[in-house]
Amino acid sequence: MPQPRVKLVVTGDDFGYCPRRNKGIVDCFQAGGISNVSLLVNASSAKEASELAKRHLIPIGLHANLSEGVPVCQTLRKGSTLLNKDGFFHGKMGFRQALQNGHLNMAEVELELRAQVRLFVELLGHLPCHMDGHQHVHVLPEVREVFAQVLSDCGVLYTRVPVELGLHACPWLSPLLLDFYSQVEKDALEAVPVFQRHCIRWPDAYLGLSTMGRNMSVSSLQRALSLAMQASSSSSPSEEERSVLTAELMVHPGYPSSPPLGGCGEGPDDFSQSAERQHELDVLKAPALLELYAQERVLLCGFKDL
Repeated sequence: MPQPRVKLVVTGDDFGYCPRRNKGIVDCFQAGGISNVSLLVNASSAKEASELAKRHLIPIGLHANLSEGVPVCQTLRKGSTLLNKDGFFHGKMGFRQALQNGHLNMAEVELELRAQVRLFVELLGHLPCHMDGHQHVHVLPEVREVFAQVLSDCGVLYTRVPVELGLHACPWLSPLLLDFYSQVEKDALEAVPVFQRHCIRWPDAYLGLSTMGRNMSVSSLQRALSLAMQASSSSSPSEEERSVLTAELMVHPGYPSSPPLGGCGEGPDDFSQSAERQHELDVLKAPALLELYAQERVLLCGFKDL
C-alpha cells in the first residue's frame, strides 16, 4: 500500500467473554477484519483468550471492567461499595446510578483497576498497550481521575475517548440509545483534560457508536470513516501538510454466546448472546469492506503502530 491516509485500530472488545466470542474474534483477526483486541480479565474465558492472543500475535489491551460480574481484587469480593447485594458489580446503569448517588468508594475503584492490570500482566507477560473501559466507565466523573492515575503509574500510554463525529445525525439510533451515547460523549469530553494532564494519548478520531450491532454495514462504516477523514482534511487542506489520520473503530464481533458458558460471573448477557455479534463479524470480514480500506488507503494496525 502507498503511504496510508488513515491508520485505523479496529478493536474487538470483550475478548475473553466466552469461548464462542473468543473464536469469532480470532477468526475476524485472521480474516483481516480487526487489528487489536481488548481483554476482560474477569471474564470466564480470559485465560483462553490470553493464550490465543499470544499464539496468533494479536495486539491486546485491557478492557477495564467495573460494571459486570465479580471483581478481580479478592479483598473487594468480601464486601465493597462496587458490589450489589448479590456480590456482583452494579451493572451498566446501576454503576452510573450508584456513582451519581455518591455511593462508590474511589479507593476501591483504584484497588480493582490495579488488580486488573496485575492480572493482565500475569496472563500476557507484559503491560497492556492500551486500556479502556467496559461500557465506557473509564470516562465517568471521579472514575476518570482514578483511571488516569493508574494508567500514568503503570506506564500505559493509550486510552479511548468515545466521541464520534456525526453521531447526532444518525436517524437509525433510537432516542433512548442516542440519549445514552450523548451522555457518554459528554463524559468523554470532560475526561479529555484529565487524560491530557496525565500525558495519556488517544487516536485523532473515534468510531463505533453509530455502527454497533445491526447498525453495522459497509455503508455505515464508510460514512463514519468519511466524516473523520473529511474533518482531518479540512484542518490540513494541502496534501503536503496533511499528516496521517489516526483512528479507533470499536467493534464487538463473535459467535453468539451459548449459556451457561460465558460472562464475568453471572453467565452471558443478552448482548453477547445476540445474533448481532455474528452480524458484526460477517460485516468486518466482508470483501467489500476490505476493498474499501484498500481504496481509501486505510491501514489497519495496533496502538503500538500509531
